[in-house]
Parts: sequence; structure tokens; C-alpha cells
Amino acid sequence: MFFRQLATRESSLSYFFGCAGHAQAVAVDVVAGDEDWFVEEARRAAVEIRYVIDTHVHADHYSGGRELARKVGAPYCLHESNEGRVTYDFQPLADGEVLDVGNVKVKVLHTPGHTPDSVCLLVTDTRRGEAPWFVITGDTLFVGAVGRPDLAGREAEMAGLLYDSLHARLLPLPDALEIYPGHQAGSVCGAGLSGKPSSTLGFEKRWNPALAMDRAAFVDCLTREIPPRPADMDAMVRANLGLAD
Repeated sequence: MFFRQLATRESSLSYFFGCAGHAQAVAVDVVAGDEDWFVEEARRAAVEIRYVIDTHVHADHYSGGRELARKVGAPYCLHESNEGRVTYDFQPLADGEVLDVGNVKVKVLHTPGHTPDSVCLLVTDTRRGEAPWFVITGDTLFVGAVGRPDLAGREAEMAGLLYDSLHARLLPLPDALEIYPGHQAGSVCGAGLSGKPSSTLGFEKRWNPALAMDRAAFVDCLTREIPPRPADMDAMVRANLGLAD
């Protein structure tokens, strides 16, 4: 397996990984303006980009996912809950679905809370073994923090959903699992994010304060400490939904 992490604008983190042996790759959470970086990385690695995935419809930056998918002729993928919500065609992802990328398998975990459509991507390299190697957590789980719950409105309801997603879908996974989030320190998509761009699930269980709270305390904390909304959020969301095309 090859793996690249790209630190980009708005303290966002994008990902490019795949199977060199079968010359297949995945691009995740591409920021507008970075499309050519992925095209060049694919050329350098001599791979085809098979899937372009956004972990959710972003509210803090303009997505380059659709544009990259158009450039390379790959499907653009979002969680299936976006059907009827966005104005463009996309490949819907279902909870539990596994994408084959050569020897790399990408399992979709629906983890609503930050947004209703949020997904995490659990990645296994079958040449290494059957156990998952890492999970791309989008804006669900950060290093030292969790995603904000207010972008879709209904803050308390969404915070409760986020707690359930974390405790039902992510925390039961192996402690040795590496986590790669969608943002690092400086992002407005959560409060208290670390500047470290990766961690392990075991480390976060031990040191991430949000993961030590019971459900009531978690909801209270997240709804009391909401950061300012991203600048130009409404315009970004409209563009990412295809309403500004």
C-alpha cells in the first residue's frame, strides 16, 4: 500500500492511498485547487484513481472532489443520504459497503453527528493481514477533539448522534488502529484540535477528553463550546451541494 496525507487550506487534511501492485487509488476530501496535486501523484505512482470520496458535504471549504473525479473519469462518492439533497450525480455509499482497490479494502462506516451524512473509511491492506490498518475519520473524530455538532442545526440531537457514532462504530475498533482526521489545529470544525495530524485509537481513548464523558456530559460540553461558524459557510455549502453551479 502507498499512502499520502496532504495538509491544505483551512487546516484541512486530504488523503491519497491505494494499491501499487494493482495500480489503483482513492482520493479523499480533496480541497478545491488541489486537484492537480492528486493527478500528479497518480502519475508518479503509475496508478488509476478509482474513487474520489468526500467524507461529508463540507461547510468550511470548497470541495475539489467533483472536479477531480471529472478530470480522471472516476466516480465521485458521498453517503447515500445525500440522494435528493445534492443537485448532481454521485455514487452513493452505504454503511458497511466495501470498496475494492486492489489489495486495499475500504469499508464505509456511517457516523452521523458532525453532519447527517458523515462517514469514516476503515482501510485494510490484505497483503499485510486481515485486520484494518487505519481509519480516515473525516470530521467525526480528531486528534484530541471531536467534530462540532451544530452545522446541520439541532445541536443537542446531533451531539447525541455523534456520541452514539463514536461509541458504537469507532471505539470498539482495535486500540492499535491508526486514525487520520479531516482537520488539525486551526480548523473551526471542532474545538481543541491538536496540531498533530494523526494518532491511534488507543491514544485517543486515553487522552481525548470527549471520549471519557458519558452521553449527557458529552452533549452538554459540545453544545456549550461551539466555535464560531466558518466564514462564508453558506456559500461553501451551496457550492458543495451543487446549488451554485
